[in-house]
Amino acid sequence: MWMDIFEVLSKPDVIQKIVEKTWQHLYLSLISMALAIGFAVPAGILLSRTKRVAEWLMNVVGMLQTIPSLALLAFMIPIMGIGTTPTLAALFLYAILPILRSTYTGIRSVDPVLIESGKGMGMTSMQLLLKVQIPLSLPIMMNGIRISTVMIIGWATLGAYIGAGGLGDLIMAGFATLTNGYIIAGAIPVTLLALLADTLLGMFEKRWTVPSQRGGIPS
Repeated sequence: MWMDIFEVLSKPDVIQKIVEKTWQHLYLSLISMALAIGFAVPAGILLSRTKRVAEWLMNVVGMLQTIPSLALLAFMIPIMGIGTTPTLAALFLYAILPILRSTYTGIRSVDPVLIESGKGMGMTSMQLLLKVQIPLSLPIMMNGIRISTVMIIGWATLGAYIGAGGLGDLIMAGFATLTNGYIIAGAIPVTLLALLADTLLGMFEKRWTVPSQRGGIPS
């Protein structure tokens, strides 16, 4: 079996496909995550001001997480057709909840004493948000972003079922032809992308959250 896998992976056309599908996979993952972060972070900040609305909206968004991924893609087809657009929409919806919840929790967890201290120093609401609340809540926010990123990289493989491309194409080709080499050719890059993304985001988190752990108002 391993000889067959090595034979498939050593073919120049397969290597070319791996590179091509990896770029497609990155595109699906990065665009959907950028959209999710751009929506969920501001929404989480706004919801931190309205607790009752936040609990209701979190439950609604949480319901989307219970819909099986293939079923959600199927729902998108009559509305958006097949291809990249419905896949991005589905990935966007799946990525929202962890980011939204972590942003909301992070902002709400900031010590009120620090906020009052900032007000006493004459800070405006925007200055408090940018210089106190976001820096201090960044570790929690980044945790949600990391969780969403790893999940989306894995779920992006399902886009192959509706013609969105990505590494899922190789996995599907392996299942269709009963060729383990193609399955491995798709599965290994997906795993490596998820590990790499988590590592890079972890480095970013460590780099930018260290100053906010000193117990005072970040300068």
